[in-house]
Amino acid sequence: FPVAIFVIMALGLNIVIGKSGLLDLGYVAFFAIGAYTMGILGTKTGLNSWETLPIGIAMAMFAGLILGVPALRLRGDYLAIITLGFGEIVRITALNLNSIGGANGIVGIPTPPTIFGLEYTFDNHRLYFWTFLIIILLTIWMIRRLSVRRAGRAWESIRQDEDAAELMGVPTFRYKIWAFVLGASVGGAAGVLYASKTLFISPDNFTLQVSILILASVYRDWQ
Repeated sequence: FPVAIFVIMALGLNIVIGKSGLLDLGYVAFFAIGAYTMGILGTKTGLNSWETLPIGIAMAMFAGLILGVPALRLRGDYLAIITLGFGEIVRITALNLNSIGGANGIVGIPTPPTIFGLEYTFDNHRLYFWTFLIIILLTIWMIRRLSVRRAGRAWESIRQDEDAAELMGVPTFRYKIWAFVLGASVGGAAGVLYASKTLFISPDNFTLQVSILILASVYRDWQ
């Protein structure tokens, strides 16, 4: 289970770093936003995991847009510092908001509902394995489809030389925003799945070390 979550997050971060060459050190923020969306809606509204999943993705995408519009006008280390700060802002906000559990986090998050007669229980690891495997394959398919289209070619040109891509007519800022938002959506989805499996989340689950671990997972492709 933890490996599957890290794989999903690495696939999302790979859109930002591996495909576009944008150094993001605060990717854990989107993971946290998805998890807290699941935690809040699952415990207070009765929505199940599959109903919450698109909402968590939308919230993470919105956060990616809010962060990306000002941050992506910068490059290199400056971009890395801003994203690092955003990740810490999200964690500290969750730590200090008692309305969402504060330091104690959120407990009693529901598991996904029974589907096709198969019941998601905390110890039904085989069912979670197949569920996460399907999601990983769908994510890989989505990224591969984008990579061979105009967006993928634009990301590759930005990664190689952003100035040259701009001179050749590539709307670099627009495609960087796309990369950021799509990467955030995958991180948000991973957060929803994580919360629905662990049944408990707290700010300690979303530290800088998680971002560094996911960054290390895609570092080779980025290089």
